Amino acid sequence: MPDLDGQRFLVQRAQGPYVWDDHGRRYVDTALGFGATFLGHSAPEVIEATKAALERGSMPAYAHALEEEAAASLAAHTGDLSKVVFVNSGSEAVHLACRLARAVTGRGRIAKMAAGYDGWFDDVAFGNAGSREAEMRTNTRPVKDETMLLRFNDFGDVDLLFAECNDIAAVILEPMMANAGCIPAADGYLAHVAAVARRHGAIVIMDEVLMGFRLHPGLASHHLGVKPDLATVGKAIGNGIAVAALIGTPEIMAAFEDQRVSRAGTYNGNPVACAAVKSSMALVDKVDYGAIAARGDTLRAEIVKGFAYSGIETCTSGYGAVFTLWRGAQPPASYREAVGIVDPAFTVDLHLELRRAGVMSMATTYGRYYLSASHDQEALDLCAGAFREAAGRMAGSSQRV
Repeated sequence: MPDLDGQRFLVQRAQGPYVWDDHGRRYVDTALGFGATFLGHSAPEVIEATKAALERGSMPAYAHALEEEAAASLAAHTGDLSKVVFVNSGSEAVHLACRLARAVTGRGRIAKMAAGYDGWFDDVAFGNAGSREAEMRTNTRPVKDETMLLRFNDFGDVDLLFAECNDIAAVILEPMMANAGCIPAADGYLAHVAAVARRHGAIVIMDEVLMGFRLHPGLASHHLGVKPDLATVGKAIGNGIAVAALIGTPEIMAAFEDQRVSRAGTYNGNPVACAAVKSSMALVDKVDYGAIAARGDTLRAEIVKGFAYSGIETCTSGYGAVFTLWRGAQPPASYREAVGIVDPAFTVDLHLELRRAGVMSMATTYGRYYLSASHDQEALDLCAGAFREAAGRMAGSSQRV
């Protein structure tokens, strides 16, 4: 994170839609633990549940009822993906999903979206946004070890992929290319990939570590009409407590029970994490998702309007609950388009000016803005005002140059 006027930013505490720095200044937070605290920072019910679990014993080393209760509460929101294995991070969940797919299919290759982020394990730590491979500018498909890249929102490239290779164990999909700037899937694209993959005997893994429980109380893929075989979830399921999970159909997840796939982890399914999941699942059922989407869409429109007033053309991509701001009139529909219009200097300048105006944001090249269930009208008004102020300062700066 860049310094502002020679001062670095250190968080002192976080509550609801706000964070406070080590000088006591309050900011509206739009980073939200990189999307983890969907319910808002330090949701009281989650804090109380985790405190109670901690007091009873954070690591008993034996089976405990809370793990079964947490798994049941999660599975109640994920339809036919009714089996749950808890891990500690989204990267672990994706890694476990890849191992499971290989064991079930007897194949070795994993295909992932170019410019997608699916964790840091070797299986998928390839072709992330910002890398040369992610642009896929030649007809030679990027491959590293057992990982292959697929162009997001390119219907024809799916057929080419399976024509080129008959050893694909699984395709990893994301409901939206968040780390490439909140690029939504084109109409029918996710369903098309899933259908082609299944026709060729590959398993469909939906990486929902970021998007799960953000559009409705469940998987974004189900909300968008797609049924994966496996899904990875994290972030929102524990509202800031370190926990993730692999969920899947009973038929595929049976490979764990019959020992075709081994799994282990001292902290997997620990009581504190399970308490966070169970309490978070109870809370998401009370969230007015429609209201969050509407508030977010209103904020997006206010941001674009504020920049237009200052003579800067902008647009947004994504959803009301998570979106990216772009220079120009049209948001990208593919990563190649995103590379062509992204403006890293604009992103950093905006981050600094927002900070000056009392809003914290991600300063990364393809940064995004999150809204939580706790972003009330006061927080949203402060946010809109900060964007207007930032737009004015940035316009004035460019005129002076």
